[in-house]
Amino acid sequence: MQLQLTKPICFFDLETTGTNVAKDRIVEISVLKIFPNGNKESKTWLVNPEMPIPPEVVAVHGISNEKVANEPTFKQLSKEIYKMIKDSDLAGYNSDRFDIPLLAEEMLRAEVDFDMKKMVSVDVQTIFHKMEKRTLEAAYKFYCDKNLDNAHSAEADTKATYEVLLSQLDRYPELENNIKKLSEFTTRRQSLDFAGFIGIDEQERPIFSFGKHKGKTVDEVLENEPGYFGWILNADFPLYTKKVLTQIKLGKLNNKLK
Repeated sequence: MQLQLTKPICFFDLETTGTNVAKDRIVEISVLKIFPNGNKESKTWLVNPEMPIPPEVVAVHGISNEKVANEPTFKQLSKEIYKMIKDSDLAGYNSDRFDIPLLAEEMLRAEVDFDMKKMVSVDVQTIFHKMEKRTLEAAYKFYCDKNLDNAHSAEADTKATYEVLLSQLDRYPELENNIKKLSEFTTRRQSLDFAGFIGIDEQERPIFSFGKHKGKTVDEVLENEPGYFGWILNADFPLYTKKVLTQIKLGKLNNKLK
């Protein structure tokens, strides 16, 4: 089985300082890039997160503060990483809910204008959960009949995720070997930002998905309560959410000037 691709796709996995998308940082990133002709390119980076890695997190992935103390920061690596993925779609395991949002935060902090408008993503965990409901280790055993050695190593998890997707396509004939279709199948809900704070209603209008304005259109709220925009920008929301909201506001202003 070979993926049918019209553009490259990058499978990737992160090891981090924790699970808070807005606050935690990457300590390791591994990317496996698959090209339409079947060629592969892989790269793994250790990253100095510029913050302490909690002991309970070190116990999970084995990356200590000492191990990354002399490694480059994400900002120093950001252009190299972005160059590898910018022309590609993305895939991972639980990537839609965690890895892609956190990667976007790190890119924006590094002043790289990361955007998913020209990309689609495939979350292999969603396929697995919809079909079998297991963990990555169990998925690897179930689909590939292999034991996942070095689990929670970004490189091992990345390669396992790629192999699992190929096996899923072999096992489920109803899954179309098409990245756009796989992305649609793995999308849990429609939202304009990764964190799900800004959704889309039935008329395809941006709406707030949280708080006192939940269900209201962004245009309506910005018109009637302009201070809400400033509150979000100054509050502890993900940078990508702030970026999306700013784009909506600028688009509204540009339409008024026409």
